[in-house]
Amino acid sequence: MAGQGSFGIDAEKVAAITGEVAEVAREGFQLGLVVGGGNFFRGVAAAAKHMDRVAADHMGMLATVINGLALQDALERQGVPTRLMTAIHINQVAEPFIRRRAIRHLEKGRVVIFAAGTSNPYFSTDTGATLRALEIRADIVAKATRVDGVYDKDPLKHPDAVMFESITFQEVLSRQLRVMDTTAIAMCAENNLPIQVFNLNTRGNIMRMARGEALGTRIHA
Repeated sequence: MAGQGSFGIDAEKVAAITGEVAEVAREGFQLGLVVGGGNFFRGVAAAAKHMDRVAADHMGMLATVINGLALQDALERQGVPTRLMTAIHINQVAEPFIRRRAIRHLEKGRVVIFAAGTSNPYFSTDTGATLRALEIRADIVAKATRVDGVYDKDPLKHPDAVMFESITFQEVLSRQLRVMDTTAIAMCAENNLPIQVFNLNTRGNIMRMARGEALGTRIHA
């Protein structure tokens, strides 16, 4: 969301992402979005190192709400009905997450943004996304990243890194590949929920992912 910057929100980047999401939503796909808060939290990361972990995690959750509001505004300006739901109750800002209400929003063609993680510290955005995917009975978790898929080592540091087109949950865990945190991977494995890892920065990839085209890396049972 920060685009080329290191902090805050880049309006052009948000418009590009939501433009693609809007195209997918208009095709009739049901979409739940989860966004992190690193683009805001990086600005206070140095101070947070000396903070209580619980307080720091709560700051991160609130940062995701700010990003969720930005996404909601950008989507609605493109004519896409959107609902922001949060795990922390902020009734003046967003709806509280209620599973049946979230499913109903999706059935009515609304894009639902899930913010504030699980409301619990020590749980990552990945775990929050996986939990929400299971609760709304999603077909797949789509992990949008800065690289094309899952590699045997960091492709940004190692030019000889090899990408997997397909890999099992167990292989990801045994190789300790840093795709998502281990709790999220284990939850998907236990519930047979596949994960598609793809590059968000390639135009059209969100639509390709939604249509089930060969793209990035599929993590499966």
